[in-house]
Amino acid sequence: MRKTQCIFFLTIVATFSAVAADDTVARLGKALDVLNAMTESGHGIQPQQIAGADCVAVIPGFEKGAAVVGVGYGRGFISCRNGSNWSAPGAVTLESGSLGVQVGGEKIDIVILSLDKERRSKMLSDRFAIGSDASAAWGNGRSAHDDPNAKILFYGQTKGAFAGFGLDGAILKPDQSGNKSLYGKTLKNSQIVEDGTKTPAAAQALIAKLAQESNR
Repeated sequence: MRKTQCIFFLTIVATFSAVAADDTVARLGKALDVLNAMTESGHGIQPQQIAGADCVAVIPGFEKGAAVVGVGYGRGFISCRNGSNWSAPGAVTLESGSLGVQVGGEKIDIVILSLDKERRSKMLSDRFAIGSDASAAWGNGRSAHDDPNAKILFYGQTKGAFAGFGLDGAILKPDQSGNKSLYGKTLKNSQIVEDGTKTPAAAQALIAKLAQESNR
């Protein structure tokens, strides 16, 4: 009986692991689609902006929750520049408890550009809070702080139209389950980015797109 239960348990674990891995691969594909859409628009992200960025995070399908509370949540990936190359991606989540989303609860695709290398360690830490750890502005014309010198730029798009929401209080965190399904073990984002972790096959197209845009 115990042997049967053990086999059943291991089967369940393997099944959930496979589902998590499939979900991560699908999210990488969506992140690539978002980056393609944002960079191919005449009003979107310009190649020189990616070329000047230290880190780029892509959050496909950031979603507002309850209409009253305004909770928002999304999962994506972050890559940082290592010399002339871009690092393997670390998995991240973007969360907020009070977004004031302007688009009626629709999903928003988000790209975040960090232009300041001194912010990298904080962006890769366990908690990076917009507003307290760094001011940010919407690169597509919607600024939370009216700060032309902001070192964090957000781009948002929904159904082909650019969108925005209140940035203060949004928090970027590591997605440990995403990293585990992508790399097969628990890794910190700082380890992935700084220690020369090899880019998994599933993420190579996304990293190649960053390289292509920054070299245009």
